[in-house]
Amino acid sequence: MTPKVADPQTVLLRADTLRREIGDDFRDRIVFSLYADAQRIADRSVHVGAKRGWDWDQKIDRIVTSPVLGLPIMLGILALIFWITIVGANVPSQMLAESFFVIEGAAVALFTDWGVPGWITGFIWNGVFRGLAWVVSVMLPPMAIFFPMFTILEDLGYLPRVAFNLDWLFRRSGAHGKQALTMAMGFGCNAAGVTATRVIDSPRERLIAILTNNFVPCNGRFPTLIMLATIFVGAAFPPAFASLAAAGAVVGVVLIGVGFTLLASWLLTRTVLQGAASAFTLELPPYRRPSMLRILYTSLIDRTIFVLWRAILTAAPAGAVIWILANIDVAGVSLAQRSADFLEPLGFAIGLDGVILLAYVIAIPANEIVVPTMLMVYMGVGSMSDVTSYDEIRTLLIDDQGWTMLTAVNLMLFSLLHNPCATTIITIWKETRSAKWTTIGSLMPLVFAFAVTFAVATIWRLFA
Repeated sequence: MTPKVADPQTVLLRADTLRREIGDDFRDRIVFSLYADAQRIADRSVHVGAKRGWDWDQKIDRIVTSPVLGLPIMLGILALIFWITIVGANVPSQMLAESFFVIEGAAVALFTDWGVPGWITGFIWNGVFRGLAWVVSVMLPPMAIFFPMFTILEDLGYLPRVAFNLDWLFRRSGAHGKQALTMAMGFGCNAAGVTATRVIDSPRERLIAILTNNFVPCNGRFPTLIMLATIFVGAAFPPAFASLAAAGAVVGVVLIGVGFTLLASWLLTRTVLQGAASAFTLELPPYRRPSMLRILYTSLIDRTIFVLWRAILTAAPAGAVIWILANIDVAGVSLAQRSADFLEPLGFAIGLDGVILLAYVIAIPANEIVVPTMLMVYMGVGSMSDVTSYDEIRTLLIDDQGWTMLTAVNLMLFSLLHNPCATTIITIWKETRSAKWTTIGSLMPLVFAFAVTFAVATIWRLFA
């Protein structure tokens, strides 16, 4: 007698009904059941002389993974890291910039004495070298501070606790809890964050993490965010609290980025990457005493130098492009100014201007050169500006160019949400080997950036 075979559609409908009946937390209940059974077996087979209390790991975890205290502690640690980075990086950044400008001046004088044509001197020293100088002076001090502190948290064992605290948010958006770890790597470099998504086993959820990592501001975008927070937010507070206010503003931008990460993940899981979030068991590792040698090697050699070198390779051609645009005139107006004038209507619509948009087009290879490019075009000079202090920048932007709080707010939002840099785009291609997903990963943040800044500018002007 041939057994009756159920219709496939009937089986699927029955499975869907049962899935709704058992609830969304059935995976968690299974894991809890497994650990409860293991605990019962251990209690029956293992005997100890005296019942000891919680060890220090458990005591600390009761606090840092608490539903009430876990997220505030995480935000407090993040704010502390940003505050130390902001306060500690200002002076060495300015010293490096001034040193590079001294070297540049001596080299230009030497080339002039040798009779080298002016366009060659300008191209090499005022273009390529100055672009490299800006990237090194702006990136190196913050990275030399941020990466060691980040590595200490990683070596200590705190980052898995971050993933634990954020897991419920990512599950609600249809993503994976380990995406929190890849986001943390994105603070240093989005390309590194994209590569770190390899820790996620599910191809669908790994792809979601790849496409949304750009919403975490990388080290190349922090100089712009820190500058705006210092000039527009910090300046509104007494000097004693200015750095704290600036750090708080940067943390606020980071939280907005996390919000857009969750929103984009939710949209992707309900459109082109549909599916339910997979469960994972995260066993929190014991806290470890950080190894200083490992921290120094990982943070300074494996991360700081590696990321800095990659930025240098992309900044050199960008500096050359800036110099060419600024030094080739058409009817007495430089190509840089003509390009900015062409982009002005679009810039005004989103609360910015044509110079800012031109800077972001040129800075696709390296976000670090956004600020010097803007200053160069604003000042009408033929090379990147040698303005080095926030007071000089504040005077130029507010008094001379008429920047307002709307400009600052929308530039921070645009800096957070805009397209990834060339290095990250290449990394997305290497990780996905798909032109489709590389294109989506490159353009999706840009769509968010224009939509959000346009909405903010429109509402701002209606009520201003």
